[in-house]
Parts: sequence; structure tokens; C-alpha cells
Amino acid sequence: MADLLFQPLYLGNISLKNRIVMAPMTRARASQPGNVPHDMMAEYYAQRATAGLIVTEGTQISALGQGYAWTPGIYTPEQIDGWKKVTNAVHNKGGVIFAQLWHVGRVSHPDNIGGEQPISSSALKAENVKVFIDNGTDETGFVDVVEPRAMTKLDIKQVVGEYRQAALNAIEAGFHGIELHAANGYLINQFIDSEANNRTDQYGGSIENRLCFLGEVVGAMVDAIGAERVGVRLAPFTSLNGTVDATPIDTYTAAAALLNRHKIVYLHIAEVDWDDAPDTPQVFKHALREAYHGVLIYAGRYHAEKAEQAIAEGVADMIAFGRSFVANPDLPNRIKQGYPLAAHDPDIFFGGAQKGLTDYPEYNR
Repeated sequence: MADLLFQPLYLGNISLKNRIVMAPMTRARASQPGNVPHDMMAEYYAQRATAGLIVTEGTQISALGQGYAWTPGIYTPEQIDGWKKVTNAVHNKGGVIFAQLWHVGRVSHPDNIGGEQPISSSALKAENVKVFIDNGTDETGFVDVVEPRAMTKLDIKQVVGEYRQAALNAIEAGFHGIELHAANGYLINQFIDSEANNRTDQYGGSIENRLCFLGEVVGAMVDAIGAERVGVRLAPFTSLNGTVDATPIDTYTAAAALLNRHKIVYLHIAEVDWDDAPDTPQVFKHALREAYHGVLIYAGRYHAEKAEQAIAEGVADMIAFGRSFVANPDLPNRIKQGYPLAAHDPDIFFGGAQKGLTDYPEYNR
């Protein structure tokens, strides 16, 4: 039994029943056309409402922000109405849910963005990166990403505005708050990490400059909906989607300090999660705790005992679980009771319908 995971916690002015987070996971099942959330997605999230906090799958803030087929958006009235079905279902089960706001930048293909060229911090193609497109079948058709164009200052201003509006749309849709996806090689990460950003203006070069776009986006959203409703996800040591930073400890400690100045309600760290990946350095975790004073969430290869240890050591306040939540809608109860965990089927993770989304049962003794 993991006692510390079931201690209550305040997230801003929201009382959470436990310290277990359902991590954001792309499921690619939005209704077409229009990338609209629907009843099946509402059922999926409501089944998992015993988490202390749910963070939705990434939801694109604009048509150009989409990276993969069938992912939901939050920029049209129809999408907002679709998300209302989700939030109402979660609220009815007593759950707390934040929307993860997403712009993929260069991790896209013209087939997913109306024939447009993707945008990024710089005109640098992400090497050996693929996305899936709608190829006219129920299968995910993977293709190579293309070279993006470097964003102009006008582009940057426009995208900051799109993030701001998406945050407002999320509150209109009934979310308790939003998580800014600044991790895993997507647009904001393409500004932060040194090897994905070769700009020579105030958005490139030094760590301070590379964090400028992050700061502008967060500032706009905090201004729009309040700092107590804004969380941010970072991935300091991953190389997902081709983003690598030369000095990740320095860069991401500075990012944490920047976010602390904005007084965001939580900072969510995605750790590397492949099987033989190195652990995040403890020295970094302690530096992060000193730099950022809000709620700290970690995700990546956690099980109950490891999660309990992280909270006991004081480096984390909450722990996010990803794939284990797919096949275990009742994951908090399974952890609390020591019940075995079911395994998910990776072949039906993306796309499709009910199978692999809402048909995993709760544990039955």
C-alpha cells in the first residue's frame, strides 16, 4: 500500500484526493472531419476520474499546430463543445481535469495541416522522425516529417495569441486549468533546446534567449486565465523528435526559475522512459526543487514503490502514470489495494474506436 500517494494535496485552490496523475497520452480518436472530441472520449476520461489529476491528450491550439492524424483540437466552437462532454463526464465522477495545449511545430507533415509547411524556431528538419497521417484506412500511415520554415516575429506573436485563446477556450470548455506542452520535441521545445534552434535574434543563442518564447506564451496564458490554472510540462533529458540541448541542467534549471517567477501552479517533468534509459540526476531534481516552488510532478517508468519514494524524498509532490492508466482505468485503487496491473495492447494505442480505449475493465477479484 502506497500511503503517501493517497495524501490529499492542494493544486492552487483545488483540493486533490490523491497524488496520482493521469499523464497526457495521444490516443488519436477525435471525430472527423474537424478533430472533435466525442462521447467515447468522455467515457474514457470519466473511467479514470479517480486520479487526483487528469491531464488530457495533447490538443492542438490551431490547424497548423497538428502533428498527427485524428488528434483533437480546441480552436473551433465544435471542438470546445466536444470537450464540454469530456469535462462534464469527469466532473460528474468527482474528477479534476486539465487540458494539455499543444503545438507540434516541425513534427508534422503537410497532409495533416492542409498542405501547409510546418513552422519551427528554425528551418531545421527533425531527422529520423515520423508522424502518422490519414491514408484512407483505419491504419496509422507513418511518413517522414518535412523541413519547416523558421518562424518570423509576426508568426511568434500570432502563435502566442493562439495559446492565449486556447487557454480561454479550455476554461470555456469546463477544464479546471491547462498544461502547456513544452516537452518531447514539440514547438516550444524547439525553441528551448540548443540543437534545434539556430536563431540569431532575441529568441536564439543564449539560454535566456531560447527561453524567451516559453516565457511569452506562459505570460499570455497566466494573464488570460490566472497562474493557478496554468501548468507546464518539460522534458529536460529526452531526445524525442530530434531535440537535444547541449547543457540540459543549466537550461532547465533556468526554465524552472522562469516558470517560478510566473507562479504557475505546477511543473511537470517528463523523464526518459525507455527501458534502459539513465535515471534523471538527483542533483538536477534538487536544483529544480530549489528553483521552482510550486507543485512538482514527475512522469516516466514509475511504479507505486518508486513513486512513493520520490514523494518521501521530497523531490516530487505528485507522480504521473501513462501507459499503465490505459489498461487500468481503476489504477489508483489497484495501487492502493496492491492488485495486479493489466498490460495494454500497443497495437491499438493510436486510432480506431472503442477497442483499446474504453473496453479495459476494472479489477474484479
